[in-house]
Amino acid sequence: MDVSRIPAGRRLGVAAVGCACALALGTGCSGSGVPVSVAEERKVPKATSDLQDDYQKVIRDVLPSVVQIQARDDLGSGVVYDDDGHIVTNAHVVGREKTFQVTTAGNESPQAARLVYAYPEQDLAVIKLDRVPDGLRAAEFGDSSKVDVGQIVLAMGSPLGLSSSVTQGIVSATGRTVSEGRTGGATGATISNMIQTSAAINPGNSGGALVNLDSRVIGIPTLTATDPGGSGDAAPGIGFAIPASTVRTIADQIIEDGRVTDSGRAALGITGRTVIDDQYRPNGVAVVEVARGGAAAEAGIRAGDVIVRLGDSDITTITSLAEALAALKPGDRTKVTFTRDGDERTVEVTLGEQ
Repeated sequence: MDVSRIPAGRRLGVAAVGCACALALGTGCSGSGVPVSVAEERKVPKATSDLQDDYQKVIRDVLPSVVQIQARDDLGSGVVYDDDGHIVTNAHVVGREKTFQVTTAGNESPQAARLVYAYPEQDLAVIKLDRVPDGLRAAEFGDSSKVDVGQIVLAMGSPLGLSSSVTQGIVSATGRTVSEGRTGGATGATISNMIQTSAAINPGNSGGALVNLDSRVIGIPTLTATDPGGSGDAAPGIGFAIPASTVRTIADQIIEDGRVTDSGRAALGITGRTVIDDQYRPNGVAVVEVARGGAAAEAGIRAGDVIVRLGDSDITTITSLAEALAALKPGDRTKVTFTRDGDERTVEVTLGEQ
């Protein structure tokens, strides 16, 4: 599946839009063209009223913990992680910048913040406010392992620069492994165990909050699917969020150690590139360099070999190799099939850590 990172949003104006009412029976209008109040026709069902109350409570609970991040001319979102002013967001939101302006709930004046550490491999970053404003509220993160398909979720952030915006949808799939491109500031990360959602996610939502009805952040919106027809436009209703468990693992290490010390990401220990066949079709990953002492080196894989299979997964591109590795953990043993001088060989590899 083609996916793209959510680009940072830009400020824009919003125009009010009117609506017309057709003069026809059964359209909700009186014969004179005066709209008939829906409330006069029927009461709101209790279940609907209760659900609305749930939405509004979640918004009151969580929205104050969602901030807007400005890096130069671009805007993104972030989530207040703790009471010390740490904010978690996407690595592609911070880009190469080191300082930021952050607008928090209840504070019209932007607050200065600095980068603590960015980890592009997982498209996560932590920044820290220079001064913690009064009333700053840290979000509560939920257990993303308990996320179920069909669960109602809200996405909160600053789509298109419109701060404190909320959209609604459901969890439409779990356990997705998706890869970003490398254009427009994207990190090229391959991320496993992503949460797929139908909640509308637009430019500027990156780094915000995907929230359940218990007011817990279960993910950080990061990617949208792109139209497979090649237009490059976002496919509506298909977005992806990094699960809260991954966010907590990475953010805790960054806050405590200033960097990621245990990624939990499996690695072969090679530098590779996609190769194509005579029909210009991707046909495997050529090993350009082998890290000394790495998993591939220990298994006897050499520069010039072309990897065509990892475990049960056929490998045709560097992205497919990254996605196959994303499903595994450091220390796992798996088989790697490659070609060398026209011969196909298979070796067993104990994976290292990225």
